[in-house]
Amino acid sequence: MRLYTIFLKKQIRNYIFGSIVAVLAVGSLILLSSLEISATEYFRLLLVLVLSFIIMAVMEIGVFVNQIKPIRTALYEPNPTLSMLEEAYLHTHQLPKRAVQRIMGPHLLGLSLPAAFMTFWMIYNGWITFPYFYLILAIAGAFLVAGMHALIEFFLTCTAIIPLIKEFRNRALEMYHVDFSLEGHVFVPIRPKFLVSCMLIGTFPLFLFIMATHIRLAGHGGPSGVIGLQSYWSWAGMVLLIGTVFSSIAAWLLTNSVQHPINELYQAMNQVKDGSLMQVQDEYSDEFSKLVAGFNMMVRGLQARERQNQQLLDSYFTTLAVALDARDPYTAGHSLRVAEYSVIIGQLAGLTGRELDNLRKSALLHDIGKIGVRDSVLFKEEALTDEEFDQIKSHPVLGENILRQIEPVEKMAPYLDGVRSHHERYDGKGYPDGLAGTAIPLHGRIIAVADAYDAMTSDRPYRKGMDHERALAILEQGKGSQWDPEFAGLFLAYFGRKIESGQASYPVKTG
Repeated sequence: MRLYTIFLKKQIRNYIFGSIVAVLAVGSLILLSSLEISATEYFRLLLVLVLSFIIMAVMEIGVFVNQIKPIRTALYEPNPTLSMLEEAYLHTHQLPKRAVQRIMGPHLLGLSLPAAFMTFWMIYNGWITFPYFYLILAIAGAFLVAGMHALIEFFLTCTAIIPLIKEFRNRALEMYHVDFSLEGHVFVPIRPKFLVSCMLIGTFPLFLFIMATHIRLAGHGGPSGVIGLQSYWSWAGMVLLIGTVFSSIAAWLLTNSVQHPINELYQAMNQVKDGSLMQVQDEYSDEFSKLVAGFNMMVRGLQARERQNQQLLDSYFTTLAVALDARDPYTAGHSLRVAEYSVIIGQLAGLTGRELDNLRKSALLHDIGKIGVRDSVLFKEEALTDEEFDQIKSHPVLGENILRQIEPVEKMAPYLDGVRSHHERYDGKGYPDGLAGTAIPLHGRIIAVADAYDAMTSDRPYRKGMDHERALAILEQGKGSQWDPEFAGLFLAYFGRKIESGQASYPVKTG
């Protein structure tokens, strides 16, 4: 497959580039040029380097082929399974980390161990004339060189895998309608990535300079003897320590400057996911300011859409209530008035925000079940038979069942209790479940008071609505038996204060 071929070429090119920079260039141009040895010895050391490089390449090629096997299998399979695509997708994300493991494992061992053994053997046989101590320096340098190569390979691989990740996601979407995502999983945390990178960048040149200087000075009769070497390495160790500390502090500061806005944006995204559309305060002066501005722009768009959806939902509930009330001109506006009274009681009881809005919507739809009651029963002016009254009593359950058919189900759940239980009595003699006291859902107890008051004060074909004072008196009598004493008391106290202040006003009834 062409994509796999392109990826393979990139990986080979990246590997050669990293090897040349971190291994051949450092080993041959810096270390070997610092040694005062003959041309023959140079040739022998270069031969050691080349042979070790070949051993390293053979070992690493084997590991690399094994690492990319799931990717190759998924790309070349005409009809890969979903699990095969998912494995390849996750495996691709881990390639940068595996590249580091590959270089610090078979790469390092394949190069340094054979080179150290062959060099030791040449020194032992007199083919190369420099101290064994240089082998220790070379092994230490090999670890540092491998670290630099791993760093280069890591970042180059991060770029190379992007087309593969897109390919596996697109295939999963096209073939199985599944969108792959890491869901916030982090394979390589940013803190160790920055810390290691900055420490290597800071200490690598220092170590190479110190090591090459030691070799160069020793070749020119510089720090000789045990005291001379101790003095040089005391100085060199201090320089290396200061460089390492400086690199660590710089890496820590850099990491914090990057992690802080990332963590803040991540927390904000979690809030958005939970339904809290909060914007992030822009306190950055670098490119993160653009990222925060983009995030806030997205949140403002979501807020505008949320307002539109809320307006649409409110209109939907109101339309349902109006459509229900339109069946009977005598009860026109009943659901709207019950919702208004319920909100008054809810506010007096301390309900706010979402809970108060849920109460209002429940009250708007409290009689939706009457859609399922025959007109001949619902509008009958004479006394109802027991069978007909049972039909009327079924409307709370019918209403709940109607709302349960609306998708998504969880969005309608806050309104079900109020619709089902608004005809329950506080003394347990109501319907449909015969609940008593606080076992009756909160919304049901509030709507029952509002519904009763509006029913008593509304005109009917068979009777004229009673005046407000008479309705309030009946509520007072039934407080604690038919209606929740707290909510009935709040409603009575509210109208009592209104009447005393001369500000009493009641929703206009039409029809």
